[in-house]
Amino acid sequence: MSTTPRSDELAWMSGADVASLIRSRSVKPSEAVAAALQQIDEHEAQTNAFVTVLAEQAMDQAARADEEVMRADPADLPPLFGVPLTVKDLSATAGIRTTFGSTQFAEHVPDADSLAVGRLRGAGAILIGKTTTPEFGMLGVTESALTGVTNNPWRLSRTAGGSSGGAAVASASGMGQLAWGSDGGGSVRIPASYCGVVGLKASLRWIPGEHPWDSAVTDGPLTRTVVDQALLLEVTAGHHPLAPFSTPLPARDFVSAVRALPADLAGVRIAYAQSPSGAAPSAEVAAVVRRAIDVLVGAGAEVNLIDLPLPDPVEYFIDFWGPAFLDPNAPLPHPAMRSVSEAAQRVTLERHLHTASETRAEITRTYNRVFEEFDLLITPTSPVAAFPHPGAAGGNTEIDGVPVAHPAIDFHRYTEPASHAGIPAITVPAGFDSDGMPVGMQLHMPQHQDARLLQMAAVWETLQPWAHLRPEFRL
Repeated sequence: MSTTPRSDELAWMSGADVASLIRSRSVKPSEAVAAALQQIDEHEAQTNAFVTVLAEQAMDQAARADEEVMRADPADLPPLFGVPLTVKDLSATAGIRTTFGSTQFAEHVPDADSLAVGRLRGAGAILIGKTTTPEFGMLGVTESALTGVTNNPWRLSRTAGGSSGGAAVASASGMGQLAWGSDGGGSVRIPASYCGVVGLKASLRWIPGEHPWDSAVTDGPLTRTVVDQALLLEVTAGHHPLAPFSTPLPARDFVSAVRALPADLAGVRIAYAQSPSGAAPSAEVAAVVRRAIDVLVGAGAEVNLIDLPLPDPVEYFIDFWGPAFLDPNAPLPHPAMRSVSEAAQRVTLERHLHTASETRAEITRTYNRVFEEFDLLITPTSPVAAFPHPGAAGGNTEIDGVPVAHPAIDFHRYTEPASHAGIPAITVPAGFDSDGMPVGMQLHMPQHQDARLLQMAAVWETLQPWAHLRPEFRL
């Protein structure tokens, strides 16, 4: 065996690298799991990213994996064999408590894995814990009556975003190479942006889910590197017989796509919409993303600033999602949830159906017009960087001193539209604001061009690497 990386080094490696080291017998699965658990021991009290930590169970599984890797042909090992994985507590895990962030389900233990989790575990990943989420994922910041508030590792007094906030924190903090979340209107991309990691919302129905009628929500990965995004998509995407509307994929190798990068961006036509739907980001966010755009231009890309005249995302958020907040059987303990419920009282059936069909069609047409002329669309991921824990407001109350009408919704206005168009969108770290907080940049491509999207994200990663940066866990 070659020299084993130290535990603190191992925890910060990519999942792809750890899987390769395990396959070559340079690292044991138990060493990889122990490294992740050590990070949890060191930082969980500060961040509150986990609902359940499976230390004993994970180490037992890793010990069995240690034995298997020594007797198996490395070529026969599944792609995620021995790599630590965390799963957002909205996804069912067989025999493991799954609370949905709710006190009502505090002791709920499912009999079966969700479809995606089943594929991840079948690919050899070792589940080390379930990460925090707001109740039923119905809030853009990660806090609940069950688990309390999850803190951003870059600054503990700031939000981690939501609803996959615990997953983003785990990924950013070295608490497992692979994190699994879910995204309706930005619930992977916002927390990934706020915590300085990568988050993907894949093309509609590429990753099969338990609710085949759902036309906006999908599971998705949060990782420190783009190659790990590709690895997780490769493992989870594709038709599943229990998800009848899930999409069969053409032959694809997402990992190869992100490793076969062009020498430069010459000939790549990029549209940059700084203020989608006419809503400007903060000056700090605009400056960070603008600097990133300049780097892309320096790499040979042709970038044009465009208007993106989308419908108002805050308005159609209420019209589309609002009825879910009216369920009399769903308690809404957070004041921000109750405020959305109150706004939803005015949503008629006609208005909801119009939004679900005509408004979403308008959004899709707007994106398609952009892609007729450009290869890639870039926007900021959020109008603001991670803000101080908002309490009852549920979100930022202002942008550069200007009040926002719906704090619990406004900061998702740049991620909401892609969900309704069904196109792939990925957030990558663009840089940091003057307060040292990460700022995300969101890349979009036409539906089913996920491999090319991941490749463009990987090009950006080579131009401005970030995976070596570690949060300071400061107040």
